[in-house]
Amino acid sequence: MKIGILTSGGDCPGLNAVIRAIVRKSDQLGFESIGIKNGWKGIFDESYEKLDLNNVAGIVNKGGTILGTSRFSPFEKKKGKDILLHKIARENFDAIIAIGGDGSMHIAQIAFEAGLNVVGVPKTIDNDISGTDYTFGFDTAVGIATEAIDRLHTTAESHHRIMILEVMGRHAGWIALYSGIAGGADAVLIPEFKTKVSDVLKILSSRFKRGKLFSIIVIAEGTKFDEKSMAKRKEDIKLDDFGRERLGGIGNYLADEIERRTGFECRATVLGHVQRGGMPSAFDRVLGTRLGIYSVEMVNEKKFGRMAALQANEIVDIPFTEAIGKLKTVDKELYEVAQVFFK
Repeated sequence: MKIGILTSGGDCPGLNAVIRAIVRKSDQLGFESIGIKNGWKGIFDESYEKLDLNNVAGIVNKGGTILGTSRFSPFEKKKGKDILLHKIARENFDAIIAIGGDGSMHIAQIAFEAGLNVVGVPKTIDNDISGTDYTFGFDTAVGIATEAIDRLHTTAESHHRIMILEVMGRHAGWIALYSGIAGGADAVLIPEFKTKVSDVLKILSSRFKRGKLFSIIVIAEGTKFDEKSMAKRKEDIKLDDFGRERLGGIGNYLADEIERRTGFECRATVLGHVQRGGMPSAFDRVLGTRLGIYSVEMVNEKKFGRMAALQANEIVDIPFTEAIGKLKTVDKELYEVAQVFFK
């Protein structure tokens, strides 16, 4: 059996652990592993690399992906479906293992509906794919953000400043919530729940009255404020390749607003792509390995149109439709756990 392996969407710690596991398990079963370069675009470019035990030796601890990645979607191109099917057939792939986030799983579902034998492996630091308790990459990102909070804490306390850490999270605030709780943040602001600057000021005022002359605020990049003064001007909004608003900078907006209203010295740090880079955590290496091995077993059992997932510490498989039906977001009950410390 000939298996094509691709990584699609944003890079993420743990991708190489998955690739390594797929190749090792495929070798055990006597399958041929072919790396597809730069996501789905590699099929159009016919850019392939035969993978064996030597190719994947020593990559479990490396960040990024040895195969390269892109946000290319075959189905957004003219006659893209026909081209994809033709090139897959010409290469004689028996199955494709697609490793990616929500957008990549959408593409995988369309490819499956078009007749391709596809299985998926969930990847995103945002942890927002339904049907799986965790996606690999999330734990690493939380660790990086938590370390950043720890470092900001010492400066904030020394200089009596309000420090704001902006982390990734377009629609889901998992990184902000987990790192905020772990790092002892005094406020965590996430996209799931609109807030007002005045609510943040109440927290700061309460701390000030208790003699706490510094505060740490963690904010997800997709957070929305229920105030006109915090709305971006149209001319400041830029779009990415998918036509979505390019995020980043909400922390600076909040810092300026707090300083304007209170006079407190306030500094913002945008963590940005630092969260996606570097070596994966031990948890993500193990999770990626488990998902990679299971994805090959899915191919062997012809469980196509499905995604490997972690549920109650067991690796299972679910339909793509369940994974992409809706984003997994932070619920109110969990957010209330963090709010206990917003005083």
